[in-house]
Amino acid sequence: MELTMFFRALLLICSLSISQLQALTHKELISHSRKNGSQVEDAEIVPNPQQTIPQDINTVLRELIASVAGLKVETKYLQRDHEANTRELKDELEKVKQLYQAKTEELDKLKQQHQVQTQELDKVKQQHQEDLINFKSRANITENQVETLKKEAEVKRVAFSASLLASGSETLGPFNSHVPLIFRHVVTNIGNAYNPNTGFFIAPLRGAYHFAFKVGANGHSSHASGAVLVKNGEHIFIAYEHQVNGFGSSASGVTLLLEIGDVVFLRQWQNTRIYDNTNHHTTFSGHLLFTI
Repeated sequence: MELTMFFRALLLICSLSISQLQALTHKELISHSRKNGSQVEDAEIVPNPQQTIPQDINTVLRELIASVAGLKVETKYLQRDHEANTRELKDELEKVKQLYQAKTEELDKLKQQHQVQTQELDKVKQQHQEDLINFKSRANITENQVETLKKEAEVKRVAFSASLLASGSETLGPFNSHVPLIFRHVVTNIGNAYNPNTGFFIAPLRGAYHFAFKVGANGHSSHASGAVLVKNGEHIFIAYEHQVNGFGSSASGVTLLLEIGDVVFLRQWQNTRIYDNTNHHTTFSGHLLFTI
């Protein structure tokens, strides 16, 4: 392809050069004839192109060959530079492709990490929501427990203390049998477990209760002073005192495990005398220690 183009250019240049040489030679002959005074007309002067053309053609050919050779060298350099630039561009393009691929892989990894983190965040949110629900449930349970404990605490506040006579002074007995004692002067009755009309203490809760009682005695030669604590009809402990003259007293106490509804009260022992006045010598007290 290059040789064909080269020969075509060469032929074109040669034809142009010959035409230029012919024109130049014809003008030179006319000028020479005019200088010598020739009467020959321009139309009759016939130039002889073969006298100077060969030498001019060789010169033109040499210059043309030199130019073509320079063009070929320049073309080779240009081609080499083009190939080098092409390789450089290919290398740069390959680097860009590799960088793009690396960035794409990195982006994919980031997307995967983001997806994992999003899933973990969703799990944390779900766990937090469940914990919040559980906390609210526990809080509600705790509030209910507190209310229950308050109510139980109010119920657990059980205590009473009373003396035999509400006013004045009196000696009770002797009687031929055991007689229930009714302590009418109530000092304390927290929880209202003691009934001042019957003298009965009825346990409102299952638990341990402590009871204390005391009887006052005026000396008598024939009759002692005594009372027994009774649980559901069963005699538990007794307080008993006998002296001939003067004033005396006897006291006792006991801790009992009671079920709900158990009844505790005092009975005056048969054939005994019990004394009380405004100084409250004969007393009956009790309170809840703890529930069971």
